[in-house]
Amino acid sequence: MKFHNVTVDKASNIYFDGNVTSRNITCSDGSIKTLGVMLKGEYEFNTSKKEIMEITSGELDVLLPDSNNWQLYTDNNSFEVPANSSFKVKVHKITNYCCSYVD
Repeated sequence: MKFHNVTVDKASNIYFDGNVTSRNITCSDGSIKTLGVMLKGEYEFNTSKKEIMEITSGELDVLLPDSNNWQLYTDNNSFEVPANSSFKVKVHKITNYCCSYVD
């Protein structure tokens, strides 16, 4: 996947002592995405907007809001997270992702 006509923030977003990093990109239509990397570990994220997480490579289990079951996601899979919620991940292999924020 390639993005054209975007603006990329120079500064990265750094979470969990550097184990999760991302960079914001703003598309020509004004939408915002982040491209990031998660190292092995367990993390919990909070959302304010609906998110679509595309896993471009890697392997992780995800516990979505209102679920008791972890689901495995690998290369070229995606999942959605509702706005104003949180989700947990257990990263088994270094994982690259693209997160789209939906108004």
